[in-house]
Amino acid sequence: MAHARDITGLPIVTEVMEPGMVDVVAEYADMLQIGARNMQNYALLVAAGNSGKPILLKRGPSSTIEEWLLAAEYVLATGNPNVVLCERGIRSFDPMTRNVLDVTAVPLARTLTHLPVVADPSHGTGRRDLVAPMALAAIAAGADGLIIEMHPRPDQSLSDAAQTISPDALREIIAGAQAIHTALGRATATPDVAGEPRPQAARRERSISYPGG
Repeated sequence: MAHARDITGLPIVTEVMEPGMVDVVAEYADMLQIGARNMQNYALLVAAGNSGKPILLKRGPSSTIEEWLLAAEYVLATGNPNVVLCERGIRSFDPMTRNVLDVTAVPLARTLTHLPVVADPSHGTGRRDLVAPMALAAIAAGADGLIIEMHPRPDQSLSDAAQTISPDALREIIAGAQAIHTALGRATATPDVAGEPRPQAARRERSISYPGG
């Protein structure tokens, strides 16, 4: 992954699974992901927070929004303010989709906390044909970004092929997301001619305020 970063110039985000792995993962990754099933692994949250690296915190499949935000507090309590919340779908009784992407959680979390919120429509649905509509729905609801699984040959992907989309499908989602931002009067960071990102409009300040928080 570090080699890929050197070649492309792109930052690396990857999941860390246990406290003892934080140091070595943080040595190579630019951001540490706490997976959905580790959301309430408090020792891991503290260790990850103490790494000083930005943390991507996925919501657990059976977690309430309050539990999700309280898990973020474990990282924030280490003095690390750089936490990104990720809505990735919650468990449901209906087997037609892998999970239910809780789009309602996106604007609600943005109201309850100052932290940025992203959505994962790939894990949130588990179906390639549902990734684009749910991705755009999340953007319309106020998501600051998306996590999407893409592969040049989706059917040959060794992981989660059923929910993996093609590069062309990803381009369409990006174009749609930019159109939604424009329609809603939001600013987006798009590369200029020199390849440097244009500055985003300042986010409005929000204070953390939620029951029990």
